[in-house]
Amino acid sequence: MPENQNLSASTIRILIVDDEEMSQLMLFTHLQQRGYEVICATDGNEALSQLKKQTVNLVISDLVMPGMDGIQLMHAAKEHHPTLPFIVFTAQGSIESAVSAIRQGALDYLEKPFDPHTFDMVLQRALEFSRLSGENAQLRELFRERFNFHNIITQSPVMRQVLEMAARVAKSHKTTISLTGESGVGKEVLARAVHFASGCLPGSFVAVNCAAIPESLLESELFGHVRGAFTGAEREREGKFSLARGGTVLLDEIGDMPLSLQAKLLRVLEERTYEKVGDNKPLPADFRVIVATHRNLAELVKNGTFREDLFHRINVVPIEIPPLRERREDIPLLVDFFLDLYRQHQGKALPGISKKAMDLLVSYSWPGNVRELRNVLEYAAIMVSDELIRPEHLRLTIAQPLTGSPDSATVDFHISLPPDEISLDAITGKILDMALQRCGGNKSQAAALLKVNRKVFYR
Repeated sequence: MPENQNLSASTIRILIVDDEEMSQLMLFTHLQQRGYEVICATDGNEALSQLKKQTVNLVISDLVMPGMDGIQLMHAAKEHHPTLPFIVFTAQGSIESAVSAIRQGALDYLEKPFDPHTFDMVLQRALEFSRLSGENAQLRELFRERFNFHNIITQSPVMRQVLEMAARVAKSHKTTISLTGESGVGKEVLARAVHFASGCLPGSFVAVNCAAIPESLLESELFGHVRGAFTGAEREREGKFSLARGGTVLLDEIGDMPLSLQAKLLRVLEERTYEKVGDNKPLPADFRVIVATHRNLAELVKNGTFREDLFHRINVVPIEIPPLRERREDIPLLVDFFLDLYRQHQGKALPGISKKAMDLLVSYSWPGNVRELRNVLEYAAIMVSDELIRPEHLRLTIAQPLTGSPDSATVDFHISLPPDEISLDAITGKILDMALQRCGGNKSQAAALLKVNRKVFYR
């Protein structure tokens, strides 16, 4: 190995577990010559004892040993060190057992007697995996701090009840949670907070938008597939369920999941197993499922587009997140939070926001909820220099009445234009655009709302 690799190798500790003295000595010598710190154990119990005493970057273990075998050792070690990489050794002709070990969590395998060149390549892959796992652990801790219940800004009593419920159910690692609420209220933020508050879940948080993936691809996206499972499946692929092992899967927009896939999801939740597309081998569904939707699932059940049995299965702990217009006391807090964020991102002083602008934000109906507030403030932060944010800097799509519908007796339009763009044509165009948005893109309704002929509206 090059000299610089030897220097870095001195900080790496490798545990060899082998009951054969000659085999253990050969491995020990090979690794020590390359600068690694090496410790040895002759059986599984001794290995577990070593793991309790000191930090290890990699375990190289024989598969067949008296008492605790290599697979049992790996499972026992991963209970406390879930990302610890394992390389297993197997005698010639035992490839099936080695492949089985990989399916159960081993990183790679080698045959005895080992080829030094092949061993070094496998070793480097394993150590790179160990390094990335360490970095990922640090990132997970940063995410844990960021997506913390205490970091969800609110002084709303109803929102505090939501957080208390979510924190309570977070301790139950396998309980399915159903998050409902309008688009933009923060369902994924709350789901991440539940994941990181669960404490002993070492795996990933994996979010899947069921409405954004074509029906023909969604099953493979979730379950994965084996080679040749369907036309175009040229290689085996891990699905989201596999990536979330030991963690959390968020199935966003669950109401848009096709009925055929709903039945398979029900089986995953009931039996806690799943199968890759084209395979019949059950795999453990060792992850929490959180579902989210802005749709009324009970109505979808009545319409026959959502399975009733699945509805009851995912509705174990339903949590509804209130829209922003029902917790207006949170708006000033969120404004301060987002402006602090943009001060950091944009490197601006951003003195703050005027009282008139704040009053406008508090009175606005926020059809896009927190997501819309964030976008409005980001735009305003870009537009201003060293001045307060004023009403003209707020790009609000339409100021809807607090209650009512497009045919309500009162319709308020709020128009914001830069001073150098004010003109009758600009104001007219703004009103036409807001009317069109208010009517969901329906030109006839927008023309009727403005009491003009449809042809005049087009022109």
